[in-house]
Amino acid sequence: MRRVPEIPRDRPTSTRPDWICEIISESNAAHDRVVKVRAYHQAQVPHYWLLDPLERTLVVMRHAAGGYLNVMAATADERVRPEPFESVEFLVASFFDDVEDP
Repeated sequence: MRRVPEIPRDRPTSTRPDWICEIISESNAAHDRVVKVRAYHQAQVPHYWLLDPLERTLVVMRHAAGGYLNVMAATADERVRPEPFESVEFLVASFFDDVEDP
């Protein structure tokens, strides 16, 4: 909250987020994986995650000059410390189910 002390109220927001997590929709997967990735890269969003509920995977990307760099890919049964939240360990399945992750 240091960079953005208050929740932006403008729509669409003019404040670039530091992180976006996109949940891939079955009906719009190509748009989510191509068009949105390009738009977020152009907006210079530093960290971008793709969650695929059908494949039950997480892909973590970091902004780089030529496009997003894939820095991690994980399946539902893996525990990860993804950027930019390396101090927290997640069970990837907890993003898809009502699985409690202690």
